[in-house]
Amino acid sequence: MAATRDGVLEALKQITDPVSGSDIVAAGVVRALNVEGDEVRFVLEIDPAKAKTYEPVRDAAEAAARSAGAGSVSAVLTAHSAKEPPDLKPAKKAEPKGPQRVPGVDHIIAIASGKGGVGKSTVAANIACALAAEGRRVGLLDADVYGPSQPRMMGVSGRPASPDGKIILPLRNHGVTMMSIGLMVNEDQAVVWRGPMLMGALQQMLMQVQWGALDCLIVDLPPGTGDVSMTLAQKTEVDGAIIVSTPQDVALLDARKGIDMFTQLKVPVLGLIENMSTHICSNCGHEEHIFGHGGVKAEAGKMGVPLLSEVPLHLDIRVASDGGAPIVVTRPDSPQAQAFRQVARDLVSRGVA
Repeated sequence: MAATRDGVLEALKQITDPVSGSDIVAAGVVRALNVEGDEVRFVLEIDPAKAKTYEPVRDAAEAAARSAGAGSVSAVLTAHSAKEPPDLKPAKKAEPKGPQRVPGVDHIIAIASGKGGVGKSTVAANIACALAAEGRRVGLLDADVYGPSQPRMMGVSGRPASPDGKIILPLRNHGVTMMSIGLMVNEDQAVVWRGPMLMGALQQMLMQVQWGALDCLIVDLPPGTGDVSMTLAQKTEVDGAIIVSTPQDVALLDARKGIDMFTQLKVPVLGLIENMSTHICSNCGHEEHIFGHGGVKAEAGKMGVPLLSEVPLHLDIRVASDGGAPIVVTRPDSPQAQAFRQVARDLVSRGVA
């Protein structure tokens, strides 16, 4: 019996909400129910103070979805904050839970940009493959939920398996263990999520994916300074961030905001990468700085952080990425690939990868 949305809802209605006494569907606890084939995903939105109370409810909800024909079930608890009158009685405050380590992962490096279109994901994929070529055990998390491009760039397709409905098994190619929200939705399907669901999805991809033992996990963040970047920095111990920018002033304006965000969140900025730095004509060899030159280097000097690389604008980089094998893999001896290999060697020598 294949799972259907109505069938899953009917099964979930048999579970009692411990707070309201009605079923969890009528109580509005069940959100974002998605049924695709035998895969069922939904969110249980609850009061954060009652998280432990709802753990058995989540287990029961997953079992109910399976009884309705689901083969794979993913239920995520997310907390909404209700505006309640302050409690005037003195009470001992719980110690805030600080950033957590991802089990088995030694280092986490965020790849970020102030704006889209600067080649951040291309840089992330090539750095991951370059670190693998240096003998490191590498993971790549595509956290760019609105524009997940790593499945295409890494040549990975198919849905990740989940043997127990909780632990997700990542995919692997080019020596890199990879997970992306793009593997969970159709390629042309938009991810229309807001804050709580974004944060829940990020936590799930970090903590419920069986990453195994990794020297380094590269996280490809969405452009800008939104929920995903802040959640990663606040909930997870991040060893540092690499900011990608093109040389032109407009890109640098936004890159500075990204740098300021990581500074406020106390995440070290490991360095800057100037992408599309220069173009060399394949016919005559003339070098041309299409987007300007020197802006990223000057910004790095002002901040006192390294300029990790100046990556040229080159057709081979684009062709390799579109073909599912980054240029570090397809042309490892090319000057373009060596620009990324040098970044990888620098990160290894500094002990952050």
